[in-house]
Amino acid sequence: MIVGIIAIAWPGVTVYALVLLFAVYAFLDAGLQAARAFSARTAGPVFGHLLLGLISLAVGVVAVVWPAPTALVLVLVIGAWAVIGGLVEFVTGFGHGEAAGTRAMFILTGLVSVAFGVLLFARPNVGAVTLALLFGLFSLIYGICEITLGAQLRRTGRTLQPMLPDAA
Repeated sequence: MIVGIIAIAWPGVTVYALVLLFAVYAFLDAGLQAARAFSARTAGPVFGHLLLGLISLAVGVVAVVWPAPTALVLVLVIGAWAVIGGLVEFVTGFGHGEAAGTRAMFILTGLVSVAFGVLLFARPNVGAVTLALLFGLFSLIYGICEITLGAQLRRTGRTLQPMLPDAA
């Protein structure tokens, strides 16, 4: 919940943090690719893994040095993913063998996903802040759900505890 509150309160900082997390991921991937390269038995995989490691290293450096363009690219990648995924869902909605309600949900979610992707393309700067706010809202709701679930499980455990010795 704390991450969600922070993300909602400071969406700009959240976007920057997400870019830095992406950079850390790229650096870790570069290290893992290098480790895979030197553990390969033949020369072919060595070159490929080293090349992938160098690309990941370069991407990580670019993310740290130029966070704003990296955030823009991440928003555009998410936008492309939303449009392509939405189109696939939309087309799937017209497939055969699904119930009418399932087909309608495929079509509806496909249209919403395409609209979201188009909005990200139309206003990528606003899209980055929106993604940070959505991440914050998701984290906040997820945290509340987890706390509620934990309380319910604790209550269920207390209810079942007296019955367990009798069952044995």
